[in-house]
Amino acid sequence: MTITAELRAQVASLLGREPRGLEAVAVAHADGAPMVIRVASLVADKPFPTLYWLVDRDLCYRIDQAEAGGLIRQFQRRVDADPDLQRQMRADHRAHIALRASHIPEASLRRLQALGFGEVLNDKGIGGIADGTRIRCLHTWYAAHLVVPNTIGTMLDQWWGCQVE
Repeated sequence: MTITAELRAQVASLLGREPRGLEAVAVAHADGAPMVIRVASLVADKPFPTLYWLVDRDLCYRIDQAEAGGLIRQFQRRVDADPDLQRQMRADHRAHIALRASHIPEASLRRLQALGFGEVLNDKGIGGIADGTRIRCLHTWYAAHLVVPNTIGTMLDQWWGCQVE
């Protein structure tokens, strides 16, 4: 999907501000409305490790409510107690790092090197997380999950499936 002025305005409306580094709509509703955007890894000469940004208002609100209710803490306790979940999360981060690297143009890689940031993105996974077993933000995990399924996004899907609407 080409980034038109209209699409940029639509994303700006969803975000409540002008999008920085907007490269693509990664996931859209059937009507074309953006759900997840892909952002450049170099924005205003600074590394930007968050590849996918959730812009769907309903999903953002639902995740806001879940986070406010302590869901990150609940999920983190599960992860801390389960070595298999920890392994899965580390694998999610490695896959995400590789996916992000595949989207970085050669010119941006050279610029990152010239600015002294050549290695900074190599260990930053989903949402810029360096610790492969920590959950910092469900929004970034779920945005990435809608593009490529991941452990925390799957846990969130299962949690939502248990909720009475």
